[in-house]
Amino acid sequence: MFQLPFPVKDANAPSGDKNLGDLPEWDLSDLYTGEDAPELKRDLDWLEQACASFASDYEGKLADLDATGFLECVLRNEKINQVAGRIMSFAGLRYYQLTTDAGRAKFMSDMQEKITNFTTPLVFFTLEINRLEDNHLDDLFAQNPDLARYKPVFDRIRAMKPHQLSDELEKFLHDLGVVGDAWERMFDETIAGLTFDVAGETRNIEGTLNLLTDPDRDLREAAARELAEVFGSNVKTFARVHNTQAKEKEIIDRWRGMPSAQHGRHLSNQVEPEVVEALRDAVVNAYPKLSHRYYELKRKWLGVDKMQVWDRNAPLPMEDPRIVNWTQAEKMVMDAYNAFDPRMGELAQPFFNKGWIDAAVKPGKAPGAFAHPTVTNVHPYVMLNYLGKPRDVMTLAHELGHGVHQVLAAGQGEMLSSTPLTLAETASVFGEMLTFRRMLDGAKTDTERKVLLAGKVEDMINTVVRQIAFYDFECKLHAARRGGELTPDNINALWMSVQAESLGPAFEFMDGYETFWSYVPHFVHSPFYVYAYAFGDGLVNALYAVYADGEEGFEEKYFDMLKAGGSKHHKELLAPFGLDASDPAFWDKGLSMISGFIDELEAMED
Repeated sequence: MFQLPFPVKDANAPSGDKNLGDLPEWDLSDLYTGEDAPELKRDLDWLEQACASFASDYEGKLADLDATGFLECVLRNEKINQVAGRIMSFAGLRYYQLTTDAGRAKFMSDMQEKITNFTTPLVFFTLEINRLEDNHLDDLFAQNPDLARYKPVFDRIRAMKPHQLSDELEKFLHDLGVVGDAWERMFDETIAGLTFDVAGETRNIEGTLNLLTDPDRDLREAAARELAEVFGSNVKTFARVHNTQAKEKEIIDRWRGMPSAQHGRHLSNQVEPEVVEALRDAVVNAYPKLSHRYYELKRKWLGVDKMQVWDRNAPLPMEDPRIVNWTQAEKMVMDAYNAFDPRMGELAQPFFNKGWIDAAVKPGKAPGAFAHPTVTNVHPYVMLNYLGKPRDVMTLAHELGHGVHQVLAAGQGEMLSSTPLTLAETASVFGEMLTFRRMLDGAKTDTERKVLLAGKVEDMINTVVRQIAFYDFECKLHAARRGGELTPDNINALWMSVQAESLGPAFEFMDGYETFWSYVPHFVHSPFYVYAYAFGDGLVNALYAVYADGEEGFEEKYFDMLKAGGSKHHKELLAPFGLDASDPAFWDKGLSMISGFIDELEAMED
């Protein structure tokens, strides 16, 4: 199945502001000029024929191919992936620009259906590869270095070997994939169509979530209560989507013999379950010295007896509420990227002046932010919902980091460029860290430094603590669903069971907050995606410490790591920096950076 891009940043964003300047929009013509583009018809016709001839030429014959023939087979498969990916990127990106448009939704659905039908005959490819003997493949790799370059692809495919079903069942599941996609679309369209009435104004979900960062506490509370009201009114729909998706996953996992609901994600991330559990345990054990400690500080700054959910992302009383316009945001991020290495600035610049960013908040536009790599012979596209807050500048730095990574990794080709989720967050979080450090170095007063530090700590808590709490919620949700249908109250209870633990005793929770699980897209689009954020943040904190210590040749090693795309395992990628994510102490190093920032904030109180 060719998956669509989806918003992957838990961002708070809203409706446009005339003070933001000239916000860029996508120019998708580098993919296709429109639904009726002759190039699109040409590619669809080519794809149908290419899939049919690939199956005719190779089905039942992979074991008989010599190294040269096998390489030709791989290259043909790669070209099919590239053309199909280009079509679905165009359909998906147009849809996310305006999810409420029926024509765009139909076009995307039609393309998904066509490509699913065209590619069904190709299901044999991975199945036959997994029937080959290990030494047979090793012999072929030894004979042809161009073929050996693809070994990591075969390693990933063969990791699924113990969980592979019969050819007929695999084809059935491939065809059935469009049904699961329909539930995802239902979720997207429901979320995009929600309206919220706050302070006499009707807003979409982005505009309402953005109010949770407003300086006016009464307005934040009104927004939180309206969110709860609307989520509560729609909770049966969201519960149905989650129940169905979780049940579908349980059935497929059971047939595949997956030991846990999370196992498939670990396999696709090329990360060992014990590494993820070490990360999870390190973060949960650190809740008291991270989130609990920070939110107690914030409670005092806000002058409240108890933190409420509408205070979590509130600006600090001493914070300058200024808006950062688009030109300023571009300069801040580009200055940070160029200061690290001018090559990084050169890679980032086209995003701003070639129509590779869609920045404005618009009715019907998908929430959040993402960077989508499209295909390796085009370029990535970045989507934002930019409102001019310092946090939005960080989101720009984050997504631009993804974009730079995707441009560098494109040299690996279609089958090797894609990075596992755990490593996909490396360049994005590193880009954020570069931008933050530059802003921190430029702070002119203690108050400015305090606000910047607090903002970074909050972002890190949202990335590490909040996402691991999300991961625990998902683990509980999928485990509970295996015991039967879950009512909205059941899901609400699971959500609340992780909230108090992760946020700490400074908080109390309003009635209605129990439904806030319902708007998080990751749970629906990509189960267990969320721990990748914490993995990426912890990894980058450790990586940045190496950079800050003046590691010789760090920049060159860093670019080499990004260029590797998905061609190397995390152990191999981190070894040049003297780091190892399978070492339990590794995660404590990353978390100590957050703890150190909180130490500095506490010292400022004395």
